[in-house]
Amino acid sequence: MTAAPWLVVPAAGQGRRMGADRPKQYLPINGRPVLAHTLERLHAALPEARLCLCLDPDDTWFDPAWVPFADWRRVPGGAERADSVANALAAIESEAHGDDLVLVHDVARPCVSVADLVRLMRALAGDPVGGLLAAPVADTMKRDDGACRVALTEPRAGLWHAYTPQGFRYGVLARALRDAAAAGVTVTDEASAVEALGHSPRLVPGRRDNLKITHPEDLALAGMILAAQASAHSETAPAGVAER
Repeated sequence: MTAAPWLVVPAAGQGRRMGADRPKQYLPINGRPVLAHTLERLHAALPEARLCLCLDPDDTWFDPAWVPFADWRRVPGGAERADSVANALAAIESEAHGDDLVLVHDVARPCVSVADLVRLMRALAGDPVGGLLAAPVADTMKRDDGACRVALTEPRAGLWHAYTPQGFRYGVLARALRDAAAAGVTVTDEASAVEALGHSPRLVPGRRDNLKITHPEDLALAGMILAAQASAHSETAPAGVAER
């Protein structure tokens, strides 16, 4: 498959857990909104991608100047992440082919590395279903009893943290989300919907600093990660190569 990938970025959430005066995708990291950092990082690895940016129809914070992609469109976001992705798939239905690769990335993950994005694309290039960036669980995992006490310790062997992007063939993903909606199943990520079809998405190992901004303290942590990544890049890049 040689067609440019489709890139879906759900960005219609309100981020109420942040307790801020605006949705979390518009909170600043080093003077720029989270959304701008995320789109810049995606563009650095996938400049040819065709972007569907899912925004709340009543969003007053968004600035098109933050979008570096040449081929992009604004799509109405839904009540849930899966609704936004489904809206994006519907918006490109007349253009997309069944085997086109669709990458879905959380707008709140601005620290995904360019190297991981490139690795994911290579891993999924010949895969008929798709897969996702993920990392093996390193911590001891506890299951609670519903009252904030430990019920048992879960073996962590074989457990992975699911990250994004998650990339699947258009036909597979569209059917997975359609079937989940018809069955009234809550979809927490695209992989879970695809798994419900009986497929086994590919796990592509990624860096553990692919942080999802969820709580207020995550903003400062994301800023430190981005600074560390930029510093590491400047130390290894050839002279004259700019960090993105």
